[in-house]
Amino acid sequence: MKPVPDLKNFGESTLLGSFIPGDQEAPPASSRTNMFDACHVGVVLRAVLFVEAVTGVCVMFGAREPLDWLLSFSLLTGGVLPATLAWLIAVCGLKERLNRLGPSRQWAAGIALGAVSGLYGCGLLALLGLLQPVPWWASAAAGALLSALMLAGLFWRAKARTPAATAARLAELQSRIRPHFLFNTLNSAIALVRAEPAKAEAVLEDLSELFRHALADPAESVTLGQEIALAQRYLAIEQIRFGERLQVQWSLDANADQAKLPPLLLQPLVENAVRHGVEPSATGAQVKISTLRRGSTVVIKVTNSTPSGAGERGHGLALANVRERLALLHDVEAKFKTVFKDGIFQVRLEIPA
Repeated sequence: MKPVPDLKNFGESTLLGSFIPGDQEAPPASSRTNMFDACHVGVVLRAVLFVEAVTGVCVMFGAREPLDWLLSFSLLTGGVLPATLAWLIAVCGLKERLNRLGPSRQWAAGIALGAVSGLYGCGLLALLGLLQPVPWWASAAAGALLSALMLAGLFWRAKARTPAATAARLAELQSRIRPHFLFNTLNSAIALVRAEPAKAEAVLEDLSELFRHALADPAESVTLGQEIALAQRYLAIEQIRFGERLQVQWSLDANADQAKLPPLLLQPLVENAVRHGVEPSATGAQVKISTLRRGSTVVIKVTNSTPSGAGERGHGLALANVRERLALLHDVEAKFKTVFKDGIFQVRLEIPA
């Protein structure tokens, strides 16, 4: 028999292959588009780069040579950058109130904040004596126009998180549980009813909890602690089915439990580890789930040993789906890695704490 690879010291590898088709993302619970969600690092970086790019192009019209352009661009950046950051801070700080407004008032408020920010940047340059004469009206108009363009970007970003045309399909996909997993679980419970009724009751309770989460109204995010509890119930069911073939290791950091994840993200990863690691192996496999908080980042790993070779290779569609779900929730602050090394598969996620 081929020995099961040891997961103890396996660090940086991650899972290749795919998840079960149909384990897709759930749409956010709220039907109102979160238009002012500018509190992400990625959004701030893109907004600053966009405004600076527009400023640089506009300066080109009055520059006779590259050095003139560089001097003028540096001068304007002293006002444009603080104005842009002021607009982003205001939008982020007031997003709860702004999102409660009607659509037309949202646009009006965002554009008005842009005009005020433009005046703020112009005022900074005027105080330093760098603008003569001071273009107050032009600065307010430029701030309003740029804020309208940034609001359009935020609006379409929010729309991408809540695609109305596919919301019903995604909710249906979320509620799927593989039929053969359901049948195997029920058969296991039936076999235990007379011999070990308490264990049969526990299996049915775990199955009921899995269905409750799968069929619940989709939410934008849940805590890592909730996802861990759901994965534990799933593995408790599979432990009845596979017995000693399924060797589970947990390494959990309680300080990481409050990190946010898209709902029903961890359980399919664990299910995939069982499917590709334990099911095809006559000798069984190890599955290890670990969480660790490192400063402002939480690292999540789902690792499994595999039979000889890489096992059944999927299409990778669900992996792309997980990457997209993490990006929609955490943008550039989330990382997703997949590696196969020395007979070990692992999924590694990094998310904000």
